[in-house]
Amino acid sequence: MNVYLVSVILGIVEGLTEFLPVSSTAHLRLAEAALHINLADPYWKMYTIVIQLGAILALLLLFLIGFFRTFPTGERGGKTWLTHPITLTFIAFVCTAVPAKILSKKVGENLENLTVMALALLVGGIIMWAVDAWAARREASTTHVEDINIFQAVWIGLAQVISAVIPGTSRSMATIASGQLAGMDRPTALEFSFLLSIPTMIAATGYSLLKALHPKAAEAADTLTPLVIDAQGWMVLIIGLAVSFVVAYVVVAWFLGWVRKRGFTIFAIYRILLGAGLLVWLHLQK
Repeated sequence: MNVYLVSVILGIVEGLTEFLPVSSTAHLRLAEAALHINLADPYWKMYTIVIQLGAILALLLLFLIGFFRTFPTGERGGKTWLTHPITLTFIAFVCTAVPAKILSKKVGENLENLTVMALALLVGGIIMWAVDAWAARREASTTHVEDINIFQAVWIGLAQVISAVIPGTSRSMATIASGQLAGMDRPTALEFSFLLSIPTMIAATGYSLLKALHPKAAEAADTLTPLVIDAQGWMVLIIGLAVSFVVAYVVVAWFLGWVRKRGFTIFAIYRILLGAGLLVWLHLQK
């Protein structure tokens, strides 16, 4: 298949799944496997991470710029630089990034493991379904992003470490479920998930791209990408970024409306079915 068409397909998959609680990493890996892409190839490892920049740009336009405009007093006033959503997002990010960096070798071990992804999809779907059902029967204590406190931010940041270590868990699933457990309603948990994904994804994609361009990266034992990317490689990457941006922009706006009316049940069921189906398929391949 034409490599540019492959990039369009992967860009669509990334844009569709990055902010849905279904794991974009698992879907990209499955799509790459279906397209007969070598999952251990350094370039495609880098591509899978860097393509997320397109989705990040969509979030920057939809959310972060507006929050920066209200810093530090907040949209309704009464906030400080320490309690503003931007600061709490950074705190949650640090709580995710530090443990994830320490466990980075474990992350690398699991990136190509489809069995781990399948189990994460299945178990994560069950957890998400149970948490959403439990949260629906109680009154949420936090119904606006500006009402989130530092303890909730730390809790969500730590919970998201699981998604960093185990591909298939989904950053948004971990953030949403932990947010609901911490007393947030569905829209608030989802919106904070969007905010937290921005620094998390920027750090991951930036680190990957740095390793691709820095001369010393080629000497590192854990090199993720090739030292030199040719013109075609850059074009393939740019196409994937552009497509993921457009698709993610549309998906985020739709997703917010869906969650306010219907919740997360359909996504939990999808995860369970996909995880179970993938486990069966992997068993039949043996």
